[in-house]
Amino acid sequence: TGKIIFEKNPDKPLPPASVTKIMTMLLVMEKIDQGKASFSDMVVTSERAMKMGGSQIWLEVGEEMSLEDLMKSIAIVSANDSSVAVAEHIAGSEEAFVDMMNKRGQELGMTGTNFVNASGLPDPNHYSTARDIALMSRALLRYPKVHEWFTTWIDYVRDGKNILVNTNRLIKSYEGVDGLKTGFTEDAGYCLAATAKKDSLRLISVVLKVSDSTTRFKEASALLDFGFRHFAGVELAREGQVVDVVEVTRGVVDRVDAICLDPLVAVVPRGEEDNVRSEIALAKKVDAPVVKGQKIGEMYALAEDGSIIGRIALVASEDVKSGNIFTVVFRITRNLLRALFKVK
Repeated sequence: TGKIIFEKNPDKPLPPASVTKIMTMLLVMEKIDQGKASFSDMVVTSERAMKMGGSQIWLEVGEEMSLEDLMKSIAIVSANDSSVAVAEHIAGSEEAFVDMMNKRGQELGMTGTNFVNASGLPDPNHYSTARDIALMSRALLRYPKVHEWFTTWIDYVRDGKNILVNTNRLIKSYEGVDGLKTGFTEDAGYCLAATAKKDSLRLISVVLKVSDSTTRFKEASALLDFGFRHFAGVELAREGQVVDVVEVTRGVVDRVDAICLDPLVAVVPRGEEDNVRSEIALAKKVDAPVVKGQKIGEMYALAEDGSIIGRIALVASEDVKSGNIFTVVFRITRNLLRALFKVK
């Protein structure tokens, strides 16, 4: 929901190391969602991608690998060469991709972040904050596909010739953990953005610049423990749920379903689960043409005192094209006749 339930130095700029790749993966997933890329795309390795140091899968210049396998290697083993390869595939160059990263960060409200590369390799001008990392983590979690990679302990690429072993050991040791990214450099220390879900409550914990790997996982677990112990999630509506209909004027049809863009979950202290309710604010009518996904209202989660503790957009369930003059006249006539019969 974006609700912060614990924070310590959340806005301190620090090197994020490979946690950076959350944004890299987010941009790729968004392009796929928009139909501008596909998991089956074959990505050709450049010399620049091949020369990346640190964690890698040893791509060779000219080697082709599917975008899905590259994304899998980024998620599981934090491959730097794969990160550059997908950046070049999506934007034409890593520099252009970095511009996209910073622009998307601004759109998400990430005010303490500056990216200079797609991998998180050390650079004095490459930094982020715990709050910003939570924001981009939340955005990435809109795509269920990523959990397949984040929860894979061992997998392979190159037809089984190369093994991938997950760097996030919390997926083995903490119930409900299904992501996200580890990171380490000498300057950044040990970093982790972790997420877990139990019942209707999903939490994200971010720890940066930890002294050692064991402590990193211990501290991330302590944050999750705190959240699950003291808070509960109350699901008031499901993603895609139809909550009402809205009249469409001058369209080929005269109404469209209003559906939930996201789940509506109220995060409340344990024991207060029965004190929340929902309300909707919806447009009375919209003019055609209507685009699928167009915002036509909002749904709110309200606390016992009436304060808003959560909100989601309500959107049109489908496209509605403008009707021609004959359609409009027919509908007006039909509605008049219906009204006359009701009066009688």
